[in-house]
Amino acid sequence: MALVLGLGNPGTRYERTRHNVGARVVEALAGRWRARPGESAAEYRAWEARVGDRAAVLLRTKMYMNESGAALAAWRARHPLEIAELMVVADDVYLPVGMVRVRPGGSSGGHRGLESVGAALDTWEFARLRIGVGQAPGEALREHVLDEFDEAEESEVAEAVLIAADAVECWIGEGLLAAMNRFNRRVGKEDSEP
Repeated sequence: MALVLGLGNPGTRYERTRHNVGARVVEALAGRWRARPGESAAEYRAWEARVGDRAAVLLRTKMYMNESGAALAAWRARHPLEIAELMVVADDVYLPVGMVRVRPGGSSGGHRGLESVGAALDTWEFARLRIGVGQAPGEALREHVLDEFDEAEESEVAEAVLIAADAVECWIGEGLLAAMNRFNRRVGKEDSEP
């Protein structure tokens, strides 16, 4: 069973902020797959679906970003999880707005949500899909990730969310290497296929 964990902050105040693009991908997939609501706990909300011949669970945290690992730990306390079956979707301030990157593992890059997930799993070797939200020129990082996108950025991010959802589907159906080969590129006209 594939588990897709979308990181973000709870509540309407944070819904459209840079930090919540991971949660937006999970919500896009829930709609695309017509996923049925799964269990809900204090720490997370889940949806269940079939993608091709595989069962998939979409998980959105109900906790703040730096507590993301606690939400995953609460889910794991009730369900078995193979680390190879996990994809964590998160924002990345070191990638330009709209860029999508799939990786098999690596460090947190200072991302508090990924740090929390890595600590909960006791490993950094879990797949992650990162969506670029741009660097924080002249402002503190904390304020930057809690800001909403401007109009031009929102258009790019909305497209990136859909591409990230495609990448998750590719990972589920064809594997991590296929997803990396197909989706690790800049979103935009220069990437249009011949």
